[in-house]
Amino acid sequence: MFTGIVTDVGRVRAVRDTNRDRRFEIETSFHLADVAIGASINHAGCCLTVVEKGESWFAVEVSGETLAVSTLGAWTEGRRVNLERAARVGDELGGHIVSGHVDGIGEVLSVESEGGSHRVRIRAPRPLHRFIAPKGSITIEGVSLTVNDVADDVFGVNLIPHTWDVTTLGELTAGARVNLEIDMLARYLARWRETA
Repeated sequence: MFTGIVTDVGRVRAVRDTNRDRRFEIETSFHLADVAIGASINHAGCCLTVVEKGESWFAVEVSGETLAVSTLGAWTEGRRVNLERAARVGDELGGHIVSGHVDGIGEVLSVESEGGSHRVRIRAPRPLHRFIAPKGSITIEGVSLTVNDVADDVFGVNLIPHTWDVTTLGELTAGARVNLEIDMLARYLARWRETA
């Protein structure tokens, strides 16, 4: 589990297709002596397993399913990636409970300055849009954010200067595709209503 609070922005240093999957090597400033092989790290919203590591990099393997339902299929060398290590029991929950399972890919419609912040409008894929509520939580590229408003399948979030500066969200432009994870509570509440 994660909290949606990015703790490093890594960089893809290598991409290689294997006979089964795709392998990414990620440069990071994480203290990798504390990261075990088999550890889970959130990569732009995707929970991936560390399979190898060096002094300042680690490798993950990504299945065809993950490549198909997330933005990872378009990753190339040099891409910057939001990273978060898994939460530990007792850690401060600064964002919200995040599983690292991408629910869909959104399309950025606009990015506008608003005071010192930036307002971003995103179109969510249907039927995922049903789970997004004003003042609810959503994860965009692994970052926990509060939904400001919703109109049909379009929602808006506000990025404060800190978030804009220390995550990859400061690189967003209209037309960009982003990984979305809806709030876990919304997911289970909707499922309960369908089966009740």
